[in-house]
Amino acid sequence: MTAKTYSLDFSGYWRAENAGGLPDHSGIYCVYTCTFNVKQKTVSLRRLLYIGESGDVRSRVSGHERWDEWEGKLLVGQELCFSAALISPKSDRERAEAAMINIYKPPCNVEYVDSFPFDKTNIETKGKNALL
Repeated sequence: MTAKTYSLDFSGYWRAENAGGLPDHSGIYCVYTCTFNVKQKTVSLRRLLYIGESGDVRSRVSGHERWDEWEGKLLVGQELCFSAALISPKSDRERAEAAMINIYKPPCNVEYVDSFPFDKTNIETKGKNALL
């Protein structure tokens, strides 16, 4: 492999109750704790919990086996919130996901936190990319 740069445009944020609105396309997703301001209808991100990839972000998040673990990280008044960036093919998604996990070390990720088995990889993020 050679050095590669990925430009990821994150869209969102979807609160847990609206996770059905996540894209049903291939991409990388981020899981956060957040607080919701009812008056302004805005979220304030508090902590990045997890980074994942899938061929269908919406289905992956809605049936994720770590959902209970994510909820266990919530403090009083917080809820889960998601953002997503579309990227294909699978090899690019996996490499970009691994780079992001290795850089940000979210507490609910295990793989790639301490190792990165790819060549030099640069990640550029834009859009709904707070805490990245």
